[in-house]
Amino acid sequence: MWALGFLLLGMQPVAQVDSKGAWCYDSQDPKCGPTHWKELAPACGGPAQSPINIDLRLVQRDYTLEPFIFQGYDSAPLDPWILENDGHTVLLRVNSCQQSCPVIRGAGLPSPGYRLLQLHFHWGSPGHKGSEHSLDEKRSSMEMHMLHMNTKYQSMREAQNHPDGFAVLAVLLVEEDSNNNNFSAIVSGLKNVSSPGGSMNLTPTFPLASLLPSAVGLLSYYRYSGSLTTPGCEPAVLWTVFENTVPIGRTQVAQFQTMPQTGPPSLYPRPIMDNFRPQQPLGGRRISASPGASIRSSVTTLPCLHLPLWGLGVGLRLWQGP
Repeated sequence: MWALGFLLLGMQPVAQVDSKGAWCYDSQDPKCGPTHWKELAPACGGPAQSPINIDLRLVQRDYTLEPFIFQGYDSAPLDPWILENDGHTVLLRVNSCQQSCPVIRGAGLPSPGYRLLQLHFHWGSPGHKGSEHSLDEKRSSMEMHMLHMNTKYQSMREAQNHPDGFAVLAVLLVEEDSNNNNFSAIVSGLKNVSSPGGSMNLTPTFPLASLLPSAVGLLSYYRYSGSLTTPGCEPAVLWTVFENTVPIGRTQVAQFQTMPQTGPPSLYPRPIMDNFRPQQPLGGRRISASPGASIRSSVTTLPCLHLPLWGLGVGLRLWQGP
């Protein structure tokens, strides 16, 4: 979820990682890649960092994780969006909304709610997965992050100093042969932001809900406390990673992989690829599963055990469905 870090860094003085004062991914330049981010922002080397692998043997069922309440997601908004290539990712800013601002509530999130600021994407290189999170070590082609700020805070600067400052919905995108028309407006706009720093007004013609899993799929998710996934890596994010994936077309993924990245001027700028942070240690953090999400028991059946365990009401099955 690097684009949030970019927004925050744009609001305050920034330390330098290299002689140019830039941070980047290893695919751009290992000299300013993730192993060096802690030189830019000490929090990047601290605890409670993101992204992570979600090990379904370690998650714990939490029945307080009720369904989400989405406000302003089911119809195209009245205010224009801004599509931008900032040299590290493609993002869609919606934080200029004046009316019917998209807000999420419920689902175990603190009151009063979280307002959507922007969404952005992470992807790999041709033939390689590019999601930041994984489920049981299984990565997806891309990952979309919907970044929300707690409405009780007045600014992003204030929110980043609180563990409940932000809530991010992480959607894993799976590559398929046919295109997903719900992403067509964004993908079509990529040609108009074909240089780093380029942006355009995008008239919203689709509801945000169309980019999310189905209504049933929204009931299955995992929750943990983590951080921004780019400098400054502040541990101020309540993460929601949906179990159910969303399809995206193979040619649509390829369009993202042609977007030019930040770097020295040249006739043929290099495209953005592999713009994801390496996964971070879980440490002592808890990963919670909503009532509808899958979990796996770490208990295994002992060999040569002939006791009538089922008669005793003890189930040693490995998979617990919703």
